[in-house]
Amino acid sequence: MVKLSKSEVLTPFIKWVGGKRQIVRFLKEYAPSHYSTYYEPFIGGGALLLSLQPERAVINDWNEELVNVWKVVKDFPNDLIKLLEVHKKNNSKDYYLNLRSADRDGRIAEMTPVERAARFIFMNKTGFNGLWRVNSKGQNNVPYGRYSNPKIISPSLEKVSSYLNENDVKITSGDYRAAVSEAVSNDFVYFDPPYIPVSPTSSFTSYTSNGFGLLQQEQLRDTAIELHNRGVKVMLSNADVPLIEELYSDSIFTINRVQASRAINSKGSGRGKVDEVIITTY
Repeated sequence: MVKLSKSEVLTPFIKWVGGKRQIVRFLKEYAPSHYSTYYEPFIGGGALLLSLQPERAVINDWNEELVNVWKVVKDFPNDLIKLLEVHKKNNSKDYYLNLRSADRDGRIAEMTPVERAARFIFMNKTGFNGLWRVNSKGQNNVPYGRYSNPKIISPSLEKVSSYLNENDVKITSGDYRAAVSEAVSNDFVYFDPPYIPVSPTSSFTSYTSNGFGLLQQEQLRDTAIELHNRGVKVMLSNADVPLIEELYSDSIFTINRVQASRAINSKGSGRGKVDEVIITTY
């Protein structure tokens, strides 16, 4: 295992839609300078975690496949890299589609955690726009991305594994509220939930069992207030939309606006600078 220097700069080992690489410098600016345990219940690619490198942390996500990747990176990095080398060597549209179908034909149930993690990373790096999207049956339906030379094996993977092993980092999967249930005074919680859409739709404002609509955004706000009342330092990120002013109108919240470059639109003309907010309670 690679020994990690305290000054080592770590970056995410996967691509993640809505990832925080573009605004991590702002997040660090608004993050508290001192805290006990760091919590990130919507871990995604973990840009802020890897930038801050806290000595004690609890990271979580609802996506069990993603959480499995984090656990495998921590526990079996060498086995993971060996299998990613195989995927890299065989990369093609047919190979991608065959691996994608593993959640349709039952093969995924027979896969080891390492095999599942390698499948996830390979598909994340070679699928269209780095998306990880599943249908109502939990089956990935992202088309092949046709990248000329995708970086399937991130140079940061081994270093991230070292960080996770050299520090007290607990990795969980499930509801974000359960993930922060043990946070106490002087702990720091960073929420990076699915963003409020810039143009809210009926599907956003209604309750959906698999989505993160208005009700879930309100519950998240209430959770932030509850944590604040327990002395926990809370920071949230979201889109800069009018609804934010309404949701976070309580005087405990400070709304800070920043700009990020986003490239999640399928059309180049739809990409560019977007306004985001960083909300703090301290």
